[in-house]
Amino acid sequence: MDYPSLVPTSRSFDAGNYPIKSFKAQNGAEARILYGSKRTNMKLSLSYANIADASAELFLDHYDAMKGTFTTFSFLKAAKAGWESNLDAIGAAAHGNAYRYENPPQVVQVRPGVSTVTVNLIGVIDVSD
Repeated sequence: MDYPSLVPTSRSFDAGNYPIKSFKAQNGAEARILYGSKRTNMKLSLSYANIADASAELFLDHYDAMKGTFTTFSFLKAAKAGWESNLDAIGAAAHGNAYRYENPPQVVQVRPGVSTVTVNLIGVIDVSD
């Protein structure tokens, strides 16, 4: 099942970091080791305000199809719509990653038949790479 192709009304993106381990000596000197060449732990929060309940249900169905936070998936252009720069800048695939749900979609009913959905995703290294 594909991620719902609705355009988000807002988004928040945290670019994550490369896998790094820091070591500090007693004198305060620091050594860092880079353990990989792919950025990970990117966080993307998407909000879909005032959508029909039937559309909100699509996110719950996708979450179930992904077995909650277990399965990773690629991302559609519709979810990046409104971003006016390079689309791979906020995408995980360009960095050898895929997204998974960080937690269940949050649905708030605004009025009968209309809801707001917030989806929090996290970029993880794709093991199929």
